[in-house]
Amino acid sequence: MRILVTGGAGFIGSHLCERLVAAGHDVICLDNFFTGSKENVAQLLENCRFELLRNDVIEPILLEVDRIYNLACPASPVHYQYNPVKTVKTNVMGTLNMLGLAKRVSARILQASTSEVYGDPHVHPQPESYWGNVNPIGIRSCYDEGKRLAETLMMDYHRQNRVDIRIVRIFNTYGPRMAENDGRVVSNFILQALRGEDLTVYGDGSQTRSFCYVDDLVDGMIRTLDLDDFTGPVNLGNPLEHTILEFAERIIRLTGSRSKIAFRPLPQDDPRQRRPDITLAAAKLGWKPKVDLESGLRRTIDYFARRVRNT
Repeated sequence: MRILVTGGAGFIGSHLCERLVAAGHDVICLDNFFTGSKENVAQLLENCRFELLRNDVIEPILLEVDRIYNLACPASPVHYQYNPVKTVKTNVMGTLNMLGLAKRVSARILQASTSEVYGDPHVHPQPESYWGNVNPIGIRSCYDEGKRLAETLMMDYHRQNRVDIRIVRIFNTYGPRMAENDGRVVSNFILQALRGEDLTVYGDGSQTRSFCYVDDLVDGMIRTLDLDDFTGPVNLGNPLEHTILEFAERIIRLTGSRSKIAFRPLPQDDPRQRRPDITLAAAKLGWKPKVDLESGLRRTIDYFARRVRNT
């Protein structure tokens, strides 16, 4: 098939492009390189099945494709809060443009949504039926509400125009090619530990997260788009839960670092708990994470260690 991946030069998008090319598909990678990098897809540039386009999803584009993975959007607080208005535009206008393209060429489209649609949840773990607890005027709302509205647009195009849609809600994902400056807990902790700096823990570290290795996530996304007669939304993430403090201590151990832990005030609207209920993914997709946290972290630490040595 001919497949468009928006945000394809990003962390998750580049792994997805690799997997699709390896499966024999023709892949168009569209990215504006705000958070993505040509370096992430450098290994694909000479492949005749891969095409890289520099374009912003908020600008309409005419392409002939069979399927669309819409991943375009900065996904870390550092990046999406840098230009919150642009983040909203990417989520709304970008999704509208991709849905318009899908409608025009009868393509099946997958929206990469997020666990942030659940906000600071009152239900734990979070099933897809939970509507969430989101602050609509907070500093994270450009992303949280932008992704919620993107889901609304997907469902309305499906109901009104019969566009063949899929929605996946992505929980914390990690692995090689994470951006060094994205402010996410995995990359922050690993880089701080490798550099011998204090690991920054916000609050008392009792807040929880679950961490899914990128290969598992990509597998879940492909399974979702390949499944007929299913729209989602469906949670994709690892249901094993860890406190941030426990996670920091694990990173120190795995890197062999002498770093200490420094506590800082908890940011506004930072969720206290985050853990997916993946019952639906297991039942409909036959999917569950396979890479354990220790193995995935070792691969990720090796990636960052090479980068640190080369800087």
